[in-house]
Amino acid sequence: MWIWILLIVVAVALVAMYNSLVRLRVRVDSAWADIDVQLKRRWDLIPNLVETVKGYASHERETLEAVIEARNRAMGAQGPAERAEAEGMLTGALKSLFALSEAYPQLRAVESFTQLQGSLEEIETAVQNARRYYNAVVRDYNTKIEVFPTNLLAGAFGFTRREFFSLGNEEERDAPAVDFS
Repeated sequence: MWIWILLIVVAVALVAMYNSLVRLRVRVDSAWADIDVQLKRRWDLIPNLVETVKGYASHERETLEAVIEARNRAMGAQGPAERAEAEGMLTGALKSLFALSEAYPQLRAVESFTQLQGSLEEIETAVQNARRYYNAVVRDYNTKIEVFPTNLLAGAFGFTRREFFSLGNEEERDAPAVDFS
């Protein structure tokens, strides 16, 4: 009789551990999808921004091409590590683009430019929040699959660690140098 009760308790505990792992894995996937949505909004806005700047700073071709190239690279990146690296490059290119507005005051006065810049800032905040949430869920998931006794169950059912979405090295964290002299 006691053996049946013990087996039932163990079975319930195993099912609960398995279900908690599945829930966390689904939350990780959902959080990654949220990042993708925000990044797509960002990528869709960039061509409009570049076209607006082109009209006022057309001889800044190098900066404009760098933004488009970084955008295309970010759109093609796969996985958190590659995506984070590509997004870091895109952020640097966008900083250079916005530095143009300092060199061209008439550009700052254009309503469409300021609206696009404001939209991009809102999207950047949403991306940052999505990244923060994703990394928190990945932390919880990775912790769960490494602690005893769920690590035994995680290994048996193929639950594997997920990558955090973070900047790669210190150089990517620094603001790019912009010189218009």
